[in-house]
Amino acid sequence: MLRIALLLATLAASVAPASAESCRKALALGLDVSGSVDADEYRLQLDGLAAALGESEVRRALLDIPGAPARLMVFEWSGPADQRVLAPWRSIRSPGDIAALQDQLRHTQRQAMEPSTALGAAMNFARRELDAQDDCWSLVLDVSGDGVHNTRPHPASVDMGRITVNALAIGSGDGTGRGGESMGIQKLSAYFRAYVLRGPDAFVETALGFEGYHAAMARKLLRELQVLAVSQVTEP
Repeated sequence: MLRIALLLATLAASVAPASAESCRKALALGLDVSGSVDADEYRLQLDGLAAALGESEVRRALLDIPGAPARLMVFEWSGPADQRVLAPWRSIRSPGDIAALQDQLRHTQRQAMEPSTALGAAMNFARRELDAQDDCWSLVLDVSGDGVHNTRPHPASVDMGRITVNALAIGSGDGTGRGGESMGIQKLSAYFRAYVLRGPDAFVETALGFEGYHAAMARKLLRELQVLAVSQVTEP
């Protein structure tokens, strides 16, 4: 079925008007930089995303349909008014586009932000960004986090419209985490499933600590980029 979907996507892209480039997926990646994330974990997160984008299977999935590229944006979030775009929207058409995004992430430095965990506010911010990409066949928010919200709005109250929301839960295997800071991975995953995920194909990927972020993000990106609904690829 996946091969059929990709073939249909390729055909749809090939018959589109030359002046109008198709966008098969707009993917916003939201990184948690709240007070529970220390300086080392901040770098593991940004460098881990950069490394995941360079994995051979992820690169292949990004570049698989040249006529209908994926469009990516990366932002970080913490308090209710603290969302910072690290890499604005760009279509990924070539290995050079991937390399430029990786370089941008690796050279990003942390800025001071309010330390609370306003996940609902981050989702609202992502919806505004993704709604502006309405020419894309699919809109997806990929949000990472190592804890639950502790300030309003509650994530469950956020209307995401047609946007799919997937999550990457960063937690500990023993339920306590380093110094008691991280939630157990099972509890955190259950929280994301209950309050954050949106859409019939939404899923939670897990990382055992920030050391596992790179591998978990690579798995997550590959799954997001390879899943393409046949109903979407037949649109003009």
